[in-house]
Amino acid sequence: MIDLSRRNLLAGAATVTAASALGGLSLTTAANAQGAAGQQAPGWYRYKVGDIEVTAVTDGINRFKFPDNFVANVKRDEVNKALTAAFMEADQMAIPYTAVVVRNGGKTTLIDTGTGEQNFTNSKGAAGQLNRNLAAAGIDRKDVSTVIISHFHPDHVNGLLLPDGTLAFANAEILVPDSEYKFWMDDGEMSKATGNQRMEGLFKNNRRVFGNESVKKQVKPYAAGKELVPGITAVATPGHSIGHTSHVISSGGKSVFVQADLANVPFLFVRNPGWHLMFDQIPDQAEATRRKTYDMLAADRTMVQGFHFPFPAVAFIEKTGTGYREVPVPWSPTI
Repeated sequence: MIDLSRRNLLAGAATVTAASALGGLSLTTAANAQGAAGQQAPGWYRYKVGDIEVTAVTDGINRFKFPDNFVANVKRDEVNKALTAAFMEADQMAIPYTAVVVRNGGKTTLIDTGTGEQNFTNSKGAAGQLNRNLAAAGIDRKDVSTVIISHFHPDHVNGLLLPDGTLAFANAEILVPDSEYKFWMDDGEMSKATGNQRMEGLFKNNRRVFGNESVKKQVKPYAAGKELVPGITAVATPGHSIGHTSHVISSGGKSVFVQADLANVPFLFVRNPGWHLMFDQIPDQAEATRRKTYDMLAADRTMVQGFHFPFPAVAFIEKTGTGYREVPVPWSPTI
């Protein structure tokens, strides 16, 4: 019979520590042989949907002390309670970013572009990693023939431009939701944002990105419900923004739902679908869309790729007594 107790565990830990000290020279030599410590491996993960190859590519993560209104309709104490229950640190938020590359029929499509390469410097390497990780995954930016944008928030569109203002994906057509493009390019809508600091900032950033002459030449608005490229269909999921759009990748009877920001970090907003993120433009609509879509995904047992899910950001959604729960897809050593 195994006697498992806290006392035995601590004693075992002490033994391991002592053994490590005795073998320190060989361990150090082995570590040096493997490369420098203190840095992660490149962040990409590949899987198949029928005949289509999908690569999840991390742009990094944003860590910050969240403001009191981070969840607009819930008090801070309740948010901290949920974080603690999920083994996360109270008062701190960690939001991952994961873009998706789709290879089908010799064509390469990127869905969303991350926070932008300049952010690698600004964040001291914590984010803005997309271009580095694309290269590590063997994906040449020049080979991207189509970029699909889900909505016009900075963590999804800033990667369209390099720090010098040139196109990051020079040979790609840039497909954008038509209602989203119309809203952010409307001078009347921009004037209504006066006095709203966040909305003013979004308008300014979107005019910077989509007012760029090189970007303007490549942009083509699309309507939801259409197949944008072979195997990728746009699905209207409004609320987080006016024209927020998700995408379904389908092949050979298999599919994955690329949800963009239908929900933010799952340990808060999947498990509590009634919580309103401070970034939701139309909170009630965002909640209704989230519940309707997750009911469908749970019933159909459809795999989900979540932009703000923990990397590699692939999960299934199941219903619970109070909402939903994300069930991560096990890592596979083969494609």
